Amino acid sequence: MPSVLSDPPALPEPPARRSPMSATPRAEDEAGAGSRARSRGAAFALDTSILTALLAASSAPTPLYPLYQDRWGISALVVTVIFSAYALSLLLALLTTAALSDHLGRRPVLVGALLVEAAAMVVLASADGAAPLIAARVLQGVATGVATSAAGAVLLDLADPRRPGRSALTNSIAPVAGMATGVLVATLLVTFAPAPTVTVYVLLAALFITQALAVTFTEETAPRRTGALRSLRPRLRVPATARPALLAVGTGVVAIWALGGFYSSLGPALVRLVAPEAPQAAHGMVFFALSASAALTVWTLRHTAPSTAAIGGCVTVLPATALTIAGLHGAGLPAVYGGAALAGMAFGAVSQGALRMILASLDEADRATTLAAYYILSYLSMSLPAVAAGGATQLYGLATASHTYAVIGALLALAALAALAALDGPRRRAAPIQQPATSTDNTCAGIAPAPVQDIAP
Repeated sequence: MPSVLSDPPALPEPPARRSPMSATPRAEDEAGAGSRARSRGAAFALDTSILTALLAASSAPTPLYPLYQDRWGISALVVTVIFSAYALSLLLALLTTAALSDHLGRRPVLVGALLVEAAAMVVLASADGAAPLIAARVLQGVATGVATSAAGAVLLDLADPRRPGRSALTNSIAPVAGMATGVLVATLLVTFAPAPTVTVYVLLAALFITQALAVTFTEETAPRRTGALRSLRPRLRVPATARPALLAVGTGVVAIWALGGFYSSLGPALVRLVAPEAPQAAHGMVFFALSASAALTVWTLRHTAPSTAAIGGCVTVLPATALTIAGLHGAGLPAVYGGAALAGMAFGAVSQGALRMILASLDEADRATTLAAYYILSYLSMSLPAVAAGGATQLYGLATASHTYAVIGALLALAALAALAALDGPRRRAAPIQQPATSTDNTCAGIAPAPVQDIAP
């Protein structure tokens, strides 16, 4: 028995009172998660806007080419050289810097590239001849290649498990939507704004500087690691498993990228040839028809089997080229614009179908090198035939050059259809539906590198 003098048993302490103003740990966790989600959502929106703006800037000169020709007496050949300077420098940047942000971090690479892009806009705004335009487009191509790779990689870093496929789809649609926006805005400024060859570039420069500042406030998604210099070495290799698909659809890829290059560089001149009385706004809007229909097609076919999309796109090349020729033989602007819209549909269908077919059977380690090979084919197909068309225009006239271009494009599409038909049916049906990734690259762009970027004028 316990002694009556022993201490009484200790009473349990009352629970601590919580201030009504203080949150429970669970509430604090939920608030923190909500804040992080909002921050990631804002970063996703910012990087989407960067991809869109970069490709808008790439297409903004298209409506201005006729003004440059009238003001400085620039020939069709020089116009295609200006266009190709951008495409080839973009290709070089994609091949060498696609993985740079994996080593230096996304933010410093993006900020630097955006500031260089803004500088390119300043050079374009102050250009007084062909040489400054070419230099500015080279600078712009390099900056766009670096920035789209990093921005596309950020979109993949910010992928939301609750919304699978959102990042890849954004990488595919933002570039073509940006190109459509750039042509539309530049055309409106050419029509209504003073000093149109200056205003559009000043506005874009201000936008890129603002975006660069905004990027500095975002969270870094790729910590620094060694190997930055090594990552600049281009690596090209197409594994045996991807070669049949690349060979089968390769001629179709050449056809649609060549059409994109033609309409981006010589489209306004074609409109002027077909309808000399057409207003200035009609010249640049022909490329808007192509890029807008490409964006819509990418969205519409996002769940379509890749081989089906590629075949449908190759088939669409045929009426696209036929309408272009018809426009030269009395059908006028409706035929030219219809041909451009169909060319955009073909571009959207073939480009995404081809990428998905080529990447379907690859391991992650083989994707970057295979994408590099794909984009070499694509950007060379967009730039070199355009320069050849410019030279042919100089020698034989735009009508003859356009006829030749259209016939060759149709023949390439037919060759692609024959090769695709020869592929094993079950193999095509087994190809998974997935989009390429850009941290690799983008785009390209994405382009894919992102799907960055799918076409880039």
